[in-house]
Amino acid sequence: MAESKLLKRNVKDSVFTNLFQHPKYVAQLYEALHPEVGDVSEDRIKIVTLKNILTDSIYNDLGFTVDGRLVVLVEAQSTWTANIIIRGLMYLVQTYQDYIEDEQLNVYGSAKLPLPKPELYVIYTGERKVEKGYITLSEEFFGGEQSALEVRVGVITDGEKGDIINQYVTFTKIYTEQLKKHGRTREAIEETINICKDENVLKEYLSKHEGEVHDIMFALFDDEQILNATLRDYEKKGREEGREEGIGIGIFETTKKLVFRLLGKNKSDEDIMDTLDISREALMQLKAEYAKA
Repeated sequence: MAESKLLKRNVKDSVFTNLFQHPKYVAQLYEALHPEVGDVSEDRIKIVTLKNILTDSIYNDLGFTVDGRLVVLVEAQSTWTANIIIRGLMYLVQTYQDYIEDEQLNVYGSAKLPLPKPELYVIYTGERKVEKGYITLSEEFFGGEQSALEVRVGVITDGEKGDIINQYVTFTKIYTEQLKKHGRTREAIEETINICKDENVLKEYLSKHEGEVHDIMFALFDDEQILNATLRDYEKKGREEGREEGIGIGIFETTKKLVFRLLGKNKSDEDIMDTLDISREALMQLKAEYAKA
């Protein structure tokens, strides 16, 4: 039974963020987005992904600049939402703010700032039928009416055969197939990796970073199960001792420990709230405690 521990749902997105921590694959992604540019060397790429830090700041899946002239922000999603437009806008504002600070630019000066041109994309790997192309703030939120602001996000559901986008999307499809066969188990992960390597899907990445990939995927197994088991223990103890207040305190302390544990693993706020079923307000309070610990 130990080998059949349940997997969390965000394993594909975790592989995405790990894959594109490596400039080599980011360069391949840029080439797939802009085939007209030809080969792009790694030294032209600078990763500017917003990090998940212990504050209420935002963070994204991938951000990078090319030659300092273009900023590309990409998010991978298996669940469709038009709110990706809002998140993309927030990522862009924060990325520009970081850029302005790093370059020591003066936003209050009279000279126009040399800002890199932005591009926003979502790579969608879910089962819902979504049209490729672009979604815009005006169409999705304001009925097509123009406003003081427009945001456009490119929607990608697959790449050209064999490119890095196509390989990533294929990886997610193979993983989904293995989930249907084996459930959210270790077997699903093992089979996904083996099939991908055999079919030359992210083969180099999976071969060079196989141990790392295993750790990433296996680390998502049982945080929720641990919480549920611990809560059952506290409930049982509380019933036996007849101390409802003790149950509440025990549950809080257990949740607090698990939040600290997940923060230590750099889990996202959404992952923690989903895993532990707690509110954002409660999470923010515990993050403040964690920062002081």
